[in-house]
Amino acid sequence: MKSAITVLREQIEAFYLVRRLSLYELKSQNNNNYLGMLWELLNPGIQIAIYWFVFGYAIRGNDRAVGDIAFFPWLLVGLIVWFFVNPSITQGSKSIYSRIKVIAKMSFPLSVIPTYVIFSRLYSHLLLLAISIIMLQFLGFPVSIYYLQLPYFIFATLALLVSISILTSALATIVRDVQMIVQSLMRMLLYLTPILWERDLPGIAGLLIKLNPFYYLVEGYRASLLYEEWLIFERWEFTLYFWGVVLFIFLIGSSVHVKFRRHFVDYL
Repeated sequence: MKSAITVLREQIEAFYLVRRLSLYELKSQNNNNYLGMLWELLNPGIQIAIYWFVFGYAIRGNDRAVGDIAFFPWLLVGLIVWFFVNPSITQGSKSIYSRIKVIAKMSFPLSVIPTYVIFSRLYSHLLLLAISIIMLQFLGFPVSIYYLQLPYFIFATLALLVSISILTSALATIVRDVQMIVQSLMRMLLYLTPILWERDLPGIAGLLIKLNPFYYLVEGYRASLLYEEWLIFERWEFTLYFWGVVLFIFLIGSSVHVKFRRHFVDYL
């Protein structure tokens, strides 16, 4: 618990620095591209089109709806979450060992490195989310009072991503194989989250999907933008389960990070 309090305090005290570094990180990622920041929209746009064709027509046939929701807006909202989650976790897990030689010379806590990497992805996520909301207005899903849930689910997503990345970034610095394991798990996670498949699958598949904490986040975004449900309250058991998972991962990650961070340089 002491380690968790230490890491949480570092996140709060260095928040201004996190914002500045995250903006620098975002710009540096696109400096060498002719189209620059435009790739933050083009890349997910191309992927959405591919997933829509493959899963909407080739597999499902004739773009069949999911319940009362047309497949495209249902898929769009799920992928917007995935395009935030996937790079945040993969880049967050290697954030410390790939930057520590430079960062170690500066005076700020190592625990904020994964955080500012994740925040650099947040800006792209918010832009994609805004564009998606505009598109949804033309697809029959107008702005509603349920949008008030969105800030909560964005914060919940950040909390889970930071907790995971604090743990994986420490482990990946100690054992490089962890980074490869994370990348493999992320490929599995896409299919264990109701992004491409319906949430109510039968048997063990449905149970595994609902035990996945990202299930809560994806369904939360859809509840806000499509379903018009107060997911936080109507499925309060999932809310409690989600925050229990976040707290558990944060406690473990903080403990590992604080215990080994003095020796991170030795593992390079």
